[in-house]
Amino acid sequence: MTSQLEKAEIFKRLHTEDGCFIMPNPWDAGSARLLQYLGFTALASTSAGFAFTRGRPDQSMQRDEVIAHLSELVAATDLPINADLENGFGDAPADVEKTIIAAAAIGVVGASIEDATGRSEQPIYSFELAVERIQAAAAAAKSQAVPVLLTARAENYLYGRTDLNDTIKRLQAYQEAGADVLYAPGIRTREDIAAIISSVDRPLNVLMGLSGVTVTKQELTELGVKRISVGGSLARAAISALLSAGKELRDEGTFNYANDAIGTADINGIFSVFVAAKKSE
Repeated sequence: MTSQLEKAEIFKRLHTEDGCFIMPNPWDAGSARLLQYLGFTALASTSAGFAFTRGRPDQSMQRDEVIAHLSELVAATDLPINADLENGFGDAPADVEKTIIAAAAIGVVGASIEDATGRSEQPIYSFELAVERIQAAAAAAKSQAVPVLLTARAENYLYGRTDLNDTIKRLQAYQEAGADVLYAPGIRTREDIAAIISSVDRPLNVLMGLSGVTVTKQELTELGVKRISVGGSLARAAISALLSAGKELRDEGTFNYANDAIGTADINGIFSVFVAAKKSE
């Protein structure tokens, strides 16, 4: 069994080694184990993917629900888990601090905090408050027995605020506030990614799995990106396959979707390895 400290050391090393790594986003224990089976070295939770498993929209889960979900992911795999903690489940810096501490207590070794409010009338926190929230998150992350690697997210582009200068200003301030990794989800072009990288001196996470974006891992590596995540796109792909199969059942009365499905014996074989390993601990 890999300890929390060992996971933290592995996760930190991934951010200092040469090159770029992909950190995919499982949405439950089974998908986490499947991604470990495929050989990935770290995983990140997805607020959207988790909410979808509950039949709810993204950004509708509460702190206690998310912490319980993260506990399941941590228990399911030996890989480092980076927690999508949304906006920290509260506006005040103290709310963010509470969320970071709760996540660290169940074994996550990385966490992200975003500057989105969750309110349509004012989707992004003011610059000053956003910085204070990252300062609180960084202090909490670094004060844990096993420090948490903190990612600060500038959410402008996900909310129609395609202001690169403000995004860079925020990321620079979050860096100075103590963030270990920076992230501006929704950035889509090589030029914008390059502009951000040239303006900061922390590792940059880039979101891929966006419709119409064809940048490759190799190209992102050459730009200087350190980490790639895919948000809820794997969960959406799985949901798309389910809906497609369901429409075939409903409209055609055929079952051809099963021709492309992995066999039960194969899935049992993958998961039985994890079960056996847990029993031997």
